[in-house]
Amino acid sequence: MAGVSDDGETKPATAARIYDYFLGGTHNFPADREAAQAMLQVLPLGPQLARTNRAFLRRAVRYLAESGVRQFLDVGSGIPTEGNMHEIVQQVEPEARVVYVDIDPVAVTESLELLDSNPLATAVNADLRDPRSILSHPQVTALLDFDRPIGLVLGAVLHFVSDDETAYDAVGQLRAAMVPGSYLLLSHATADEAPHEQDEIDVAHDIYRRSTATPLGLRTRAQIERFFTGLDLVEPGVVWLPLWRPTPDDPQYFADDPTRSAGLGGLGRIPPHLE
Repeated sequence: MAGVSDDGETKPATAARIYDYFLGGTHNFPADREAAQAMLQVLPLGPQLARTNRAFLRRAVRYLAESGVRQFLDVGSGIPTEGNMHEIVQQVEPEARVVYVDIDPVAVTESLELLDSNPLATAVNADLRDPRSILSHPQVTALLDFDRPIGLVLGAVLHFVSDDETAYDAVGQLRAAMVPGSYLLLSHATADEAPHEQDEIDVAHDIYRRSTATPLGLRTRAQIERFFTGLDLVEPGVVWLPLWRPTPDDPQYFADDPTRSAGLGGLGRIPPHLE
């Protein structure tokens, strides 16, 4: 699938812009809308799933900022939308620093335009599957001090790294660069225990495989929990997204059945003994 942008340039669909469409954003092209609409034919809860994940990330990032974390590395950040991470954390601490990382150059360009007047936040084009390129990026090292705690955010991105060895190695390298007192914040789509039909899952797999460069790869609860091995989990642990410290302002799409959120999330702290 491909579409044509306003300037006439052909743009293939990307996971970031499909997600933006589900969130009600405007930074998407015809190919993204076509792929999203195809998915909605069999998975009509797509927008609710995206917004539930976004709400989880907002709650967890605010928790980190209120706990004293002043630096954030958001890998797989996607397209800028309302309630961005830098807006949330800088409300708590105006001097907080944020680096957004995404594989989609359009997402990075849009982010840089949004951040033009914010010297404490930036965006870089890099690939989660090559963590050294992130950790050594001059804009990353210029803004973040890796001798102090960092909040590493991997929100709804690891299910686009379908190879297990690559995914665990990438997270391991990123974690290894963080000092004790840093945190790993992660959300991940799963079919484990979730009530969605297998044909819905298969169609979602197929659409991402055909439409984007980032095919979908779901993991089980046990596989997702493995990313937190050795970390001190913040209560309530790795849970369905609506169950992680909900607030009255959250969307209530899956309050009656959190498993329908099809996503697990958690927050883990690197303890001193991993130093």
